[in-house]
Amino acid sequence: MKRPLSMVVGGLLACSALASEPVTFCGRPLVAQPVAPNTWMVEGQREELSAQNCGHIGNQAFIVTPNGVIVIDSGSSPAFGDAFKRLIGHYTDAPVRWVFNTHHHPDHFFGNAAFDQAEHLALSTTLLLMARDRAALIDNVERLTGRALPRTRLSLPRSVAPGAITLDGYPLTLFAMTGHSGGDLVLLDPATKTLFLGDMAFYQRAPATAHTPGLDRWQAELSQLRTLDADIAVPGHGPSATPSSVLDQTAAWLAWIDRRLSDTARAGLGANAALDGAVPERFNGVALDTLALGEYEFTRSVIQLYARYEEALLWGSDND
Repeated sequence: MKRPLSMVVGGLLACSALASEPVTFCGRPLVAQPVAPNTWMVEGQREELSAQNCGHIGNQAFIVTPNGVIVIDSGSSPAFGDAFKRLIGHYTDAPVRWVFNTHHHPDHFFGNAAFDQAEHLALSTTLLLMARDRAALIDNVERLTGRALPRTRLSLPRSVAPGAITLDGYPLTLFAMTGHSGGDLVLLDPATKTLFLGDMAFYQRAPATAHTPGLDRWQAELSQLRTLDADIAVPGHGPSATPSSVLDQTAAWLAWIDRRLSDTARAGLGANAALDGAVPERFNGVALDTLALGEYEFTRSVIQLYARYEEALLWGSDND
Protein backbone atom coordinates (compact mmCIF):
# COMPACT_ATOMS: atom_id res chain seq x y z
CA MET A 1 0.00 0.00 0.00
CA LYS A 2 1.31 3.44 -0.92
CA ARG A 3 1.69 5.95 1.88
CA PRO A 4 0.12 9.40 1.48
CA LEU A 5 2.49 11.99 0.07
CA SER A 6 2.27 14.00 3.30
CA MET A 7 3.57 11.02 5.28
CA VAL A 8 6.46 10.51 2.88
CA VAL A 9 7.45 14.19 2.95
CA GLY A 10 7.05 14.32 6.71
CA GLY A 11 9.26 11.27 7.13
CA LEU A 12 11.92 12.73 4.89
CA LEU A 13 11.89 16.00 6.80
CA ALA A 14 12.18 14.16 10.11
CA CYS A 15 15.12 12.14 8.82
CA SER A 16 16.75 15.32 7.51
CA ALA A 17 16.30 17.07 10.85
CA LEU A 18 17.72 14.10 12.70
CA ALA A 19 20.74 13.92 10.43
CA SER A 20 21.39 17.64 10.78
CA GLU A 21 21.35 17.69 14.57
CA PRO A 22 24.93 18.30 15.73
CA VAL A 23 26.67 15.62 17.76
CA THR A 24 28.37 16.86 20.89
CA PHE A 25 30.55 15.31 23.54
CA CYS A 26 31.51 16.94 26.82
CA GLY A 27 29.80 20.14 25.71
CA ARG A 28 31.80 20.44 22.49
CA PRO A 29 30.75 19.59 18.93
CA LEU A 30 32.21 16.53 17.27
CA VAL A 31 33.24 17.38 13.71
CA ALA A 32 34.09 14.84 11.01
CA GLN A 33 36.78 16.35 8.79
CA PRO A 34 37.09 14.87 5.27
CA VAL A 35 40.62 13.68 4.52
CA ALA A 36 40.08 11.54 1.39
CA PRO A 37 37.16 10.08 -0.59
CA ASN A 38 34.80 8.27 1.80
CA THR A 39 37.24 8.95 4.64
CA TRP A 40 36.89 11.26 7.64
CA MET A 41 38.72 12.00 10.88
CA VAL A 42 37.66 13.48 14.22
CA GLU A 43 40.41 15.46 15.87
CA GLY A 44 40.80 15.25 19.63
CA GLN A 45 41.51 18.28 21.75
CA ARG A 46 45.18 19.26 21.78
CA GLU A 47 45.17 19.14 25.55
CA GLU A 48 46.13 16.85 28.40
CA LEU A 49 43.47 14.60 29.90
CA SER A 50 41.09 16.66 32.02
CA ALA A 51 37.52 17.03 33.24
CA GLN A 52 37.07 19.81 30.68
CA ASN A 53 37.63 17.48 27.69
CA CYS A 54 36.30 14.26 29.32
CA GLY A 55 39.30 12.41 27.91
CA HIS A 56 38.79 13.25 24.22
CA ILE A 57 42.36 14.09 23.29
CA GLY A 58 43.12 11.48 20.61
CA ASN A 59 42.02 11.27 16.99
CA GLN A 60 39.55 8.86 15.42
CA ALA A 61 38.89 8.08 11.76
CA PHE A 62 36.43 6.12 9.65
CA ILE A 63 36.26 4.78 6.11
CA VAL A 64 32.92 4.10 4.44
CA THR A 65 33.35 1.05 2.19
CA PRO A 66 30.75 -0.62 -0.07
CA ASN A 67 30.20 -3.31 2.57
CA GLY A 68 30.47 -1.48 5.88
CA VAL A 69 32.39 1.08 7.89
CA ILE A 70 35.96 0.73 9.14
CA VAL A 71 36.80 2.66 12.33
CA ILE A 72 40.36 3.50 13.33
CA ASP A 73 40.46 4.09 17.09
CA SER A 74 37.25 4.35 19.08
CA GLY A 75 38.04 7.07 21.60
CA SER A 76 38.40 7.54 25.32
CA SER A 77 35.23 6.01 26.83
CA PRO A 78 32.05 4.11 25.97
CA ALA A 79 30.21 7.44 26.18
CA PHE A 80 32.53 8.97 23.61
CA GLY A 81 32.20 5.88 21.43
CA ASP A 82 28.41 6.31 21.48
CA ALA A 83 28.76 9.93 20.31
CA PHE A 84 31.25 8.94 17.63
CA LYS A 85 28.89 6.25 16.39
CA ARG A 86 26.08 8.80 16.09
CA LEU A 87 28.39 11.08 14.13
CA ILE A 88 29.26 8.31 11.68
CA GLY A 89 25.53 7.85 11.18
CA HIS A 90 25.35 11.35 9.72
CA TYR A 91 27.48 10.15 6.81
CA THR A 92 26.24 6.64 6.11
CA ASP A 93 23.53 4.15 6.98
CA ALA A 94 26.05 1.32 6.70
CA PRO A 95 26.97 -0.49 9.92
CA VAL A 96 30.37 -0.23 11.56
CA ARG A 97 31.81 -3.69 10.92
CA TRP A 98 35.48 -3.31 11.90
CA VAL A 99 37.24 -1.32 14.63
CA PHE A 100 41.03 -1.13 14.64
CA ASN A 101 42.86 -0.05 17.79
CA THR A 102 46.26 1.38 16.93
CA HIS A 103 47.69 0.90 20.44
CA HIS A 104 46.80 0.38 24.08
CA HIS A 105 46.45 3.94 25.35
CA PRO A 106 42.95 4.67 26.66
CA ASP A 107 42.12 7.57 24.34
CA HIS A 108 42.34 5.09 21.46
CA PHE A 109 40.40 2.00 22.59
CA PHE A 110 38.16 2.76 25.58
CA GLY A 111 35.27 3.52 23.20
CA ASN A 112 35.17 0.00 21.73
CA ALA A 113 32.02 -1.04 23.58
CA ALA A 114 29.89 1.40 21.57
CA PHE A 115 30.61 -0.72 18.51
CA ASP A 116 29.48 -4.00 20.02
CA GLN A 117 28.36 -5.44 16.65
CA ALA A 118 31.75 -4.82 15.03
CA GLU A 119 34.89 -6.92 14.91
CA HIS A 120 37.60 -5.33 17.08
CA LEU A 121 41.19 -5.76 15.86
CA ALA A 122 44.67 -4.95 17.20
CA LEU A 123 48.21 -6.29 17.04
CA SER A 124 49.07 -9.17 19.37
CA THR A 125 51.67 -6.98 21.09
CA THR A 126 48.97 -4.39 21.72
CA LEU A 127 46.65 -7.00 23.24
CA LEU A 128 49.30 -7.98 25.77
CA LEU A 129 49.78 -4.35 26.77
CA MET A 130 46.03 -3.78 27.01
CA ALA A 131 45.63 -6.77 29.29
CA ARG A 132 48.60 -5.73 31.42
CA ASP A 133 47.72 -2.04 31.83
CA ARG A 134 43.94 -1.85 31.48
CA ALA A 135 43.13 -1.52 35.20
CA ALA A 136 45.81 1.12 35.77
CA LEU A 137 44.71 3.04 32.68
CA ILE A 138 41.09 3.05 33.84
CA ASP A 139 42.14 4.39 37.24
CA ASN A 140 44.22 7.12 35.60
CA VAL A 141 41.46 8.24 33.23
CA GLU A 142 38.91 8.32 36.05
CA ARG A 143 41.27 10.35 38.24
CA LEU A 144 42.14 12.91 35.57
CA THR A 145 38.69 13.34 34.02
CA GLY A 146 36.52 12.86 37.09
CA ARG A 147 34.29 10.49 35.09
CA ALA A 148 33.60 6.91 36.14
CA LEU A 149 34.16 4.27 33.47
CA PRO A 150 31.99 1.14 33.23
CA ARG A 151 34.77 -1.42 33.49
CA THR A 152 32.69 -4.32 32.23
CA ARG A 153 32.30 -2.53 28.87
CA LEU A 154 36.04 -2.16 28.21
CA SER A 155 36.53 -5.37 26.25
CA LEU A 156 39.69 -6.32 24.40
CA PRO A 157 39.92 -6.83 20.63
CA ARG A 158 41.25 -9.90 18.86
CA SER A 159 44.67 -10.20 17.27
CA VAL A 160 45.36 -9.25 13.66
CA ALA A 161 48.66 -9.88 11.86
CA PRO A 162 50.53 -7.21 9.90
CA GLY A 163 50.49 -7.36 6.12
CA ALA A 164 47.92 -7.02 3.36
CA ILE A 165 44.34 -7.85 4.37
CA THR A 166 40.94 -7.61 2.72
CA LEU A 167 37.79 -6.68 4.66
CA ASP A 168 34.86 -7.99 2.62
CA GLY A 169 36.53 -6.85 -0.58
CA TYR A 170 38.19 -3.70 0.78
CA PRO A 171 42.02 -3.87 0.92
CA LEU A 172 44.23 -2.41 3.64
CA THR A 173 47.89 -2.86 4.51
CA LEU A 174 48.84 -3.16 8.19
CA PHE A 175 52.26 -2.39 9.65
CA ALA A 176 53.51 -3.46 13.08
CA MET A 177 55.57 -0.78 14.82
CA THR A 178 56.79 -0.32 18.39
CA GLY A 179 58.23 3.20 18.71
CA HIS A 180 55.51 5.00 20.62
CA SER A 181 54.02 2.37 22.93
CA GLY A 182 55.69 -0.98 22.27
CA GLY A 183 52.77 -2.15 20.11
CA ASP A 184 51.76 0.34 17.42
CA LEU A 185 49.56 -0.40 14.41
CA VAL A 186 49.83 1.74 11.28
CA LEU A 187 47.30 1.30 8.46
CA LEU A 188 47.60 2.26 4.80
CA ASP A 189 44.52 2.53 2.60
CA PRO A 190 45.91 1.99 -0.93
CA ALA A 191 42.64 3.09 -2.55
CA THR A 192 42.99 6.65 -1.24
CA LYS A 193 46.68 6.58 -0.25
CA THR A 194 45.72 7.56 3.29
CA LEU A 195 48.13 6.66 6.10
CA PHE A 196 46.63 6.18 9.57
CA LEU A 197 49.59 6.59 11.91
CA GLY A 198 48.11 6.28 15.38
CA ASP A 199 50.51 7.75 17.92
CA MET A 200 53.54 6.83 15.87
CA ALA A 201 53.21 10.47 14.81
CA PHE A 202 51.84 13.66 16.34
CA TYR A 203 51.27 16.91 14.45
CA GLN A 204 51.06 20.39 15.93
CA ARG A 205 51.05 18.64 19.31
CA ALA A 206 54.13 17.45 21.19
CA PRO A 207 54.60 13.65 21.24
CA ALA A 208 54.04 11.66 24.42
CA THR A 209 56.93 9.32 25.22
CA ALA A 210 55.96 7.48 28.43
CA HIS A 211 55.91 3.96 26.94
CA THR A 212 58.45 4.25 24.14
CA PRO A 213 60.95 1.37 24.06
CA GLY A 214 63.49 3.93 22.85
CA LEU A 215 63.70 7.10 20.80
CA ASP A 216 66.25 5.52 18.45
CA ARG A 217 63.80 2.76 17.62
CA TRP A 218 61.00 5.26 17.12
CA GLN A 219 63.15 7.30 14.72
CA ALA A 220 64.10 4.19 12.72
CA GLU A 221 60.44 3.30 12.28
CA LEU A 222 59.57 6.84 11.22
CA SER A 223 62.17 6.42 8.49
CA GLN A 224 60.42 3.23 7.36
CA LEU A 225 57.08 5.02 7.23
CA ARG A 226 58.51 7.72 4.98
CA THR A 227 58.98 5.11 2.25
CA LEU A 228 55.25 4.27 2.00
CA ASP A 229 53.19 5.44 -0.97
CA ALA A 230 50.77 7.82 0.77
CA ASP A 231 49.36 11.25 -0.04
CA ILE A 232 47.74 12.17 3.28
CA ALA A 233 48.49 11.21 6.88
CA VAL A 234 46.17 11.06 9.88
CA PRO A 235 48.25 11.29 13.08
CA GLY A 236 47.13 10.08 16.48
CA HIS A 237 46.93 13.68 17.69
CA GLY A 238 46.59 16.87 15.67
CA PRO A 239 45.30 17.62 12.17
CA SER A 240 45.86 15.62 9.00
CA ALA A 241 48.62 16.77 6.64
CA THR A 242 51.07 15.38 4.14
CA PRO A 243 53.02 12.39 5.43
CA SER A 244 56.32 14.26 5.23
CA SER A 245 54.96 17.16 7.30
CA VAL A 246 53.64 14.88 10.04
CA LEU A 247 56.59 12.48 10.17
CA ASP A 248 59.24 15.20 9.96
CA GLN A 249 57.74 17.24 12.78
CA THR A 250 57.53 14.18 15.05
CA ALA A 251 61.11 13.22 14.18
CA ALA A 252 62.39 16.74 14.86
CA TRP A 253 60.85 16.77 18.34
CA LEU A 254 62.20 13.33 19.23
CA ALA A 255 65.67 14.28 17.96
CA TRP A 256 65.68 17.39 20.14
CA ILE A 257 64.58 15.43 23.22
CA ASP A 258 67.28 12.84 22.54
CA ARG A 259 70.00 15.49 22.20
CA ARG A 260 68.92 17.31 25.36
CA LEU A 261 68.93 14.14 27.45
CA SER A 262 72.13 12.77 25.93
CA ASP A 263 74.08 16.02 26.35
CA THR A 264 72.93 16.45 29.94
CA ALA A 265 73.82 12.87 30.89
CA ARG A 266 77.26 13.11 29.27
CA ALA A 267 77.90 16.29 31.25
CA GLY A 268 77.28 14.33 34.45
CA LEU A 269 74.32 16.50 35.41
CA GLY A 270 70.98 15.52 36.84
CA ALA A 271 67.48 15.63 35.44
CA ASN A 272 66.95 19.13 36.79
CA ALA A 273 69.68 20.37 34.46
CA ALA A 274 67.90 18.76 31.51
CA LEU A 275 64.75 20.64 32.49
CA ASP A 276 66.59 23.94 32.72
CA GLY A 277 65.96 25.95 29.59
CA ALA A 278 63.08 26.71 27.28
CA VAL A 279 61.65 24.58 24.52
CA PRO A 280 63.09 25.84 21.21
CA GLU A 281 61.07 28.55 19.51
CA ARG A 282 60.30 26.32 16.56
CA PHE A 283 58.18 24.18 18.87
CA ASN A 284 56.39 26.78 21.00
CA GLY A 285 55.97 29.80 18.72
CA VAL A 286 52.85 30.78 16.83
CA ALA A 287 53.57 29.32 13.38
CA LEU A 288 51.52 26.44 12.03
CA ASP A 289 54.36 23.98 12.49
CA THR A 290 54.56 24.49 16.23
CA LEU A 291 53.44 21.99 18.83
CA ALA A 292 50.79 22.30 21.51
CA LEU A 293 51.77 21.07 25.00
CA GLY A 294 55.47 21.49 24.30
CA GLU A 295 56.53 22.40 27.84
CA TYR A 296 54.18 19.80 29.31
CA GLU A 297 55.43 16.88 27.21
CA PHE A 298 59.06 18.00 27.48
CA THR A 299 58.85 17.88 31.26
CA ARG A 300 57.17 14.47 31.16
CA SER A 301 59.79 13.10 28.78
CA VAL A 302 62.65 14.17 31.04
CA ILE A 303 60.97 12.59 34.07
CA GLN A 304 60.13 9.40 32.19
CA LEU A 305 63.29 8.87 30.14
CA TYR A 306 66.28 10.54 31.78
CA ALA A 307 67.21 7.58 33.99
CA ARG A 308 67.67 5.46 30.85
CA TYR A 309 70.32 7.86 29.54
CA GLU A 310 72.18 7.86 32.85
CA GLU A 311 72.09 4.07 32.97
CA ALA A 312 73.40 3.83 29.42
CA LEU A 313 76.45 5.88 30.39
CA LEU A 314 77.02 4.13 33.70
CA TRP A 315 76.48 0.55 32.59
CA GLY A 316 76.96 0.72 28.86
CA SER A 317 73.36 -0.31 28.16
CA ASP A 318 71.38 0.93 25.19
CA ASN A 319 68.70 3.47 26.15
CA ASP A 320 66.23 1.75 23.85
